[in-house]
Amino acid sequence: MMNILIWIHQAVDSALALVKLLQNREVGWLALNRKTGKYEREQQPLLKKLKLLLLFNPLTEWIDQTHLLRLWIHDETVRAGRKEATALSSIKIQAFVDFYHINMKDFEPSDPRAFTTFEDFFARHHAPGSRPIYEADDPTKAIVVADSRVVVYPSVSQTKAMWIKGKNFTLENLILDPERASVWSNGAVASFRLSPQDYHRYHSPVSGKVSWFQQISGDYYQVDPICLGSKVDILTRNARCCLGIETAEFGMVLFVAIGATNVGTVEIHEQCRKEGQTINKGDEIGIFQFGGSSILVAFEKDRIKFDEDLLSVSQRRVMVSVEVGMSLGVALSP
Repeated sequence: MMNILIWIHQAVDSALALVKLLQNREVGWLALNRKTGKYEREQQPLLKKLKLLLLFNPLTEWIDQTHLLRLWIHDETVRAGRKEATALSSIKIQAFVDFYHINMKDFEPSDPRAFTTFEDFFARHHAPGSRPIYEADDPTKAIVVADSRVVVYPSVSQTKAMWIKGKNFTLENLILDPERASVWSNGAVASFRLSPQDYHRYHSPVSGKVSWFQQISGDYYQVDPICLGSKVDILTRNARCCLGIETAEFGMVLFVAIGATNVGTVEIHEQCRKEGQTINKGDEIGIFQFGGSSILVAFEKDRIKFDEDLLSVSQRRVMVSVEVGMSLGVALSP
């Protein structure tokens, strides 16, 4: 009898917890908050979650061989992005801040009413000192490139086996340059996923010099793990900017900013596109416009040791919520 009562109590607790999660729109993926050490579910509109489950599953992938449904999403994304640049879009800012519990003290201006469009708000700057750079003067320490959720893997093959399932995903297809991509053959990969509520400027993980830059046009599919876990080639079909950074400590580092739903532009700043340009870790190198998006950073094989807390959680297929400037890993001698 006691066992039955315990089971009923646990069932009721689970049901109430689920109701609370739904009320708070906490239906996104589970992540470990690196600052607090607590596991949290990402806030996400329930309708969006259901739409992703409908569009990215084996049955839909089999039926929709031409990807027409997902191309419709792409077209809707482009149209939605244009609306965010209008003055009327500013009325959505305060509700957005409230829904996602954004701490505006971390940004400038801190008053949501100071932004004239939602696009301006989306591209907001951090307030000075809100994101300190880990060991700023030590070039052997790599840092997190964006406020995001990150997974790290010691090799490309592990990334593909455990996280990115697109049937044609390779670094060669990602940057459309087999010769350059050979540098990172089975190298280490850090994948950063940004949600709409995140700060959408991105920063260099290392110090070095620009070796090359390439901009690749494409679509704007979702980068939610539901999509990345499907056979649809999300990362190699989306619009993206690629940057090779030559460093003394890590060898050649690949930085790829990948657009996604509602991203109006994927941009590397003009000064960071020039061959030979010096970049210091923590420098802002580009920006996404409105929407979710993704960044992939690849290191040469055996040139980085990712932080153990990031590595151990990633091996369990769980993301870690991180902020710009946090430690990512340390350089290994060649």
